[in-house]
Amino acid sequence: MSKNRFFSKLTKCAAFALVFGVVGGAAFSGATYFMDSAFPAKEEIGEAENNSISSEKIQPVKTTAFAQSTDVSGVVEEVMPSIVAITGMTQQEIMNFFGQGRTIEGESSGSGILVDKDDENLYIATNNHVVENTNTLTVQFSDDTTAPATIRGTDPADDLAVVQVALSDLSEETLNTVKVADIGDSDELSVGDAAIAIGNALGYGQSVTTGVVSALGREVTFEDETTGETVLSRLIQTDAAINPGNSGGALINTKGEVIGINSSKYSDTDVEGMGFAIPTSIAGPILEDLIANGKVTNSGSGYLGIYGVDVTEDVSRQYNMPAGVYVAQVIKGGGADLAGITEGNIITKVDDTEVGSMDELKDCLRDYAVGDTVKVVVQIANSGAYLEKEFTVTLTIQNNP
Repeated sequence: MSKNRFFSKLTKCAAFALVFGVVGGAAFSGATYFMDSAFPAKEEIGEAENNSISSEKIQPVKTTAFAQSTDVSGVVEEVMPSIVAITGMTQQEIMNFFGQGRTIEGESSGSGILVDKDDENLYIATNNHVVENTNTLTVQFSDDTTAPATIRGTDPADDLAVVQVALSDLSEETLNTVKVADIGDSDELSVGDAAIAIGNALGYGQSVTTGVVSALGREVTFEDETTGETVLSRLIQTDAAINPGNSGGALINTKGEVIGINSSKYSDTDVEGMGFAIPTSIAGPILEDLIANGKVTNSGSGYLGIYGVDVTEDVSRQYNMPAGVYVAQVIKGGGADLAGITEGNIITKVDDTEVGSMDELKDCLRDYAVGDTVKVVVQIANSGAYLEKEFTVTLTIQNNP
């Protein structure tokens, strides 16, 4: 290749590079100018009056309730001295293939809440299924000391029980440590309220789970193992974990007040995030009766002796039946049974007060005692129509067989 041709190509390349450099530089300068115009440098911000940004105009981001602290350690620390672990020993006769029997011992675990105290005993609320069929009971307090306990009274239908511990079996240090729980009003709860469950989960010792009140007045049915009857309960539903061993423990609010008594009896291992607790509005009067009398007595509110299902206005229109309370079951020997009310009747009125649900029926009877009489108006199906009839019912004890 000659020198002239080489220098000629070199000159063309240099010219091409120069042109590319000029074009690229112009594009870069244009882009830089555009960026500087759109986004001025930090030192330029605030120089122009229209673009000024001051700390006074910067508003703080508002937080929601969900951003609040979930630390419940302070509340738990206050409540823990009121919570106990309960261990029960059971004996069961087992038969082998040849018909020979042998006795084996078993151990059950649960929780309890210290709800009352007198000059002789501490009284601890728990579930009936925690103490059912036990021969001996041991209570462990928050300072890890233990003491023997005896059953004061039980209410199998509501899965409630009270056990007592003699003060003479406790040291002065333990008596100074434990305290009676603060009882709240479950009727004041709202769905979404925070809920804290404390109990002896799986027998491993006291533990804490948190969640919210998922539902109120949740209807849960189970079979009473003592009577074989189907029992309907209205419970607090929560997503705070309620495991075996938590039974009898406390469901508390953020004030440290007991709003329910946890019960794993109503839970299902196939379902996650659904725990249940007996509301204090239901448990309170029963526990007071058990403490005072050792059993559910004739004091307090009276009951018709039925299990009912709400007949709402929608159901009423759809099935052409009166709105009220459909009598799904009549308890044998109860007030309704003795008066002549039968399954399939629909209760529409009590003493001139119309009722459209079980809640309204209970509200009507709240101020009546066992032995009082009330007038109950029912609708009875008759050849596609309904006939109205009035019964005089003498109220009985709850779940009287």
